[in-house]
Amino acid sequence: MNSAQKTARASGSAKATWGKASMLALAGGAAFWAANFAISLTPIAAEYRAALSIPYVPMLLEALLGGLIIGICVSYPLIRFFDSIPTTSPVLKSAILSVVVLIIVTMLIEVPAKLLTPTSDAWRYFLIGGMFNALRILALGVGIGYLYARLNGGAHS
Repeated sequence: MNSAQKTARASGSAKATWGKASMLALAGGAAFWAANFAISLTPIAAEYRAALSIPYVPMLLEALLGGLIIGICVSYPLIRFFDSIPTTSPVLKSAILSVVVLIIVTMLIEVPAKLLTPTSDAWRYFLIGGMFNALRILALGVGIGYLYARLNGGAHS
C-alpha cells in the first residue's frame, strides 16, 4: 500500500470515527437533557434556580448544548481508546469516561462559579449543583455506552 492509499484509508477511518462519535454524542446529549429535565421538575431544582437566578427555558437550552459537548468529550475517546479503558462493558467504559468529565467540569466550572456566587449558602449550592451534574453526566455515559453496545453487538468492532 502506497502512502496516498494509507492517507486515504486513515482519512476514511477518521471520518467514520467522528461519524460514530457524533451519533453517540447525540444519544448521550439526549440522555443528559432528559435527566436535566427530570431534575428540573423537583422542588430542590426550583430552589437552586431561584437562588442563583437561573431562568428556566434558557437553562433547558443550555443543557441541550452542554450535553452535546460533553457527549463528544465522552464518545470520541470511547471509540478511539476503547481497548485501553479497563473493563469489558461499553457501558462501564463510558461511565468511567463520564466520571473523568464530571471531575473536569466540577473543577473548571462548578468550583469557580460557586466561589463567585453572592449567596450566603455557596457550599450548599455547590453540593446541589455537583449532585445534579453527577446524575446528568452519569445518564449521558450510560446512554452512550448502551448505544455503543447496541451498535457493536456489545464488543468493540
